[in-house]
Amino acid sequence: QVQLVESGGGLVQAGGSLRLSCAASGSIFSINAMGWYRQAPGKQRELVAALTSAENTNYAEFAKGRFTISRDGAKNKVYLQMNSLKPEDTAVYYCNANGVWSRNGWADYWGQGTQVTVSS
Repeated sequence: QVQLVESGGGLVQAGGSLRLSCAASGSIFSINAMGWYRQAPGKQRELVAALTSAENTNYAEFAKGRFTISRDGAKNKVYLQMNSLKPEDTAVYYCNANGVWSRNGWADYWGQGTQVTVSS
């Protein structure tokens, strides 16, 4: 069974930084892309940033220039460095693994989410 485990969320003041980590475990042969989404109360889940195995990145407009996604493909880990955080960045952040080929076949997976709270 493939699992994604996130860490690194917490409470930070506006202007501060946080680094989120996500590790995928299980009988994984390959992962096409890993990324981060977020969901604020009363809002839909939205893409923050994603990174493919070919090192192609996709950032939401609000993330450009402030957030950086990186990946350790060999260890099936993905990171999100968040700088210059704003109160509107407050949300639950979810790790996503897209196009996972494992003993279970092909599927997409989600982590349980980690809370990021930015105080003003």
